[in-house]
Amino acid sequence: MQKFTVAVLTASDKGSRGERPDESGQIIKEMVQEAGGEVIIYDIVPDDTTLLRDKLVEYCDNLRVNLVLTTGGTGLGPRDYTPEATLAVIEKQVPGIPEAMRAFGLQKTPHAMLSRAVSGVRRQTLIINLPGSPRAVRENLGVVLPALRHALETLCGQANECAGLRKNDV
Repeated sequence: MQKFTVAVLTASDKGSRGERPDESGQIIKEMVQEAGGEVIIYDIVPDDTTLLRDKLVEYCDNLRVNLVLTTGGTGLGPRDYTPEATLAVIEKQVPGIPEAMRAFGLQKTPHAMLSRAVSGVRRQTLIINLPGSPRAVRENLGVVLPALRHALETLCGQANECAGLRKNDV
């Protein structure tokens, strides 16, 4: 079994100022580890397109993680810019991922249709925008996890050729 490397990026003005705990980021970290991933970096930044874009590029181009999971900034609020930052850096979209998350969410609430989350690829890194609420993160990531390993292995061509995938010695 291969481990995949992950960056977790939380977009939150209050979280970045220490005014609110980042429950969603912690849930992502726990779920990724349970799925066999290794979170190698975790950041909280304000809802700012330039900061978000710069972090995404750093994770993909410099750290070369297999997966970036963002949380927050996907709604209709005046400072929700995560999808725009993601679209600015990806080379191709993976629309099925946010479509699946919204379809699942619509079974629970009509508010799911208001999500602007996107997903895409930059180099050999998959980026997925998750919502900001802890419950929605758990539900949406739960939808994605069953297809994640296959997506990452496909993205890398062969798992053993991918820089970030590491052999799990356990």
